[in-house]
Amino acid sequence: MKHRTVPMLITISAFVLFTGCMKVGPDFKKPDMSSQIRESYQHAPSDVETGKITDRWWAAFNDPELNQLAGNVLSGNLDIRKALAVISEMRAYFVQSRADRFPSLSLQGEVRRHRILPGIESDVYNLSLPASFEIDLWGRLTRAEEAALANLAKTEENARIIAQTIVSEAITLYFQIESLERRIQITAQSIENYRRNLSFIERRYEGGLTSILDLKQAKRVLAQAEAILPSLRQEIGIKQQKLAVLSGQYPETRSARIQPEDYFKLPSLVPSGLPSDLLLRRPDIRAAEAALRALNAKIGVAKASRFPRITLTGAFGYSSSELDLLFMPGSSLWNIAFGALQPIFDASRLKAGQRAAEAQFQQGMADYAKAVLTAFSEVESALLTRKEQMERREKMLDFLNEARSTQKVAENRYERGLVDYLTVLDSQRARFQAEESLVLVELAILSNRVTLHRALGGGWGGPE
Repeated sequence: MKHRTVPMLITISAFVLFTGCMKVGPDFKKPDMSSQIRESYQHAPSDVETGKITDRWWAAFNDPELNQLAGNVLSGNLDIRKALAVISEMRAYFVQSRADRFPSLSLQGEVRRHRILPGIESDVYNLSLPASFEIDLWGRLTRAEEAALANLAKTEENARIIAQTIVSEAITLYFQIESLERRIQITAQSIENYRRNLSFIERRYEGGLTSILDLKQAKRVLAQAEAILPSLRQEIGIKQQKLAVLSGQYPETRSARIQPEDYFKLPSLVPSGLPSDLLLRRPDIRAAEAALRALNAKIGVAKASRFPRITLTGAFGYSSSELDLLFMPGSSLWNIAFGALQPIFDASRLKAGQRAAEAQFQQGMADYAKAVLTAFSEVESALLTRKEQMERREKMLDFLNEARSTQKVAENRYERGLVDYLTVLDSQRARFQAEESLVLVELAILSNRVTLHRALGGGWGGPE
């Protein structure tokens, strides 16, 4: 059996080596976007040099707990695990597509019984190894493999997009929780301040130095501040639960940590890089390019389908009327065939298929260009937002200093009977509102920093 199959396998191998080298259809060329790319970002900071963004971009916040959180999310998030499983699925499909370019060999066995004469029956035993191979003369199978490989690359980039989105969401939640903890601290300080005021006013009221209206106003403001705490604790608990789920853990809550006034650490400036680097960094742009590459290859598949399809088939085996004689040399049989299939009339179906593939490629070109412009828009928006928020924070710090100073003056003048208690309340509310507004501005700065890293395509250091 081995002796007879060698010539057929050599013949098939020769076709593999010396045919299939012609590929119809266009070769892929990366779209030229140079006319739409500037030399520098319009709102890039001028006081920092361009540079490469590191994979572990969150390390710039200098927070060990944040570093651990990012690692937990990357290793435990279920959506990321699913995305990795999708990659494995697409790799299997790619292997299937690639297998079409190689000969197929199978084992076929058969037992037949037929009647020769009345009362006389005969058994026939067949065992063969049929093989077939399509000669990829026009590159149809090669282009199909190119499309499958590009789709695999697109799937891998989509997995990176998912990882980017989830890690960004987790880190943003982390900053939101810190912000809520600071707001709880501010509210607790305001409650303590209002309680001291109430005790002071109660003594003055008992001594006949103030009116019942001042006493009622002091109680009202205290009750209003105390009513804020439950909603803040509820909000922080919900965000803690969401963060736990993103890490693949049970949604538990914990008590709010104490965040001092200087809890906010201004992150270092982000080197904005060169705009052209964005096309290499951002996984969504790379995914759009991979999709375009697949569509280009499908044009070749459609075009090659209009040419003759040549198939080589063969079989070697044994046939005998007796099972014990099946593998004897005299029972061997073999055949080899060469066939071609050429469509003659299909009502322009194959030609229309090629035109459809070409139209799909043009759609992909538009999607790619849109992805590039959207990426530049996100970077410019994040850079502009950063600049304006930094200026807003400086103004808010000035406002807070003035509010604290005004509060002290109002309290001193009230103790001397120079102003009414409503003036004191206004100054106190302005001070605590300024502190809370500053916290929200600082949260916006940190959240925008996350957005900026993601827009610039900073790597997320996903699992292998």
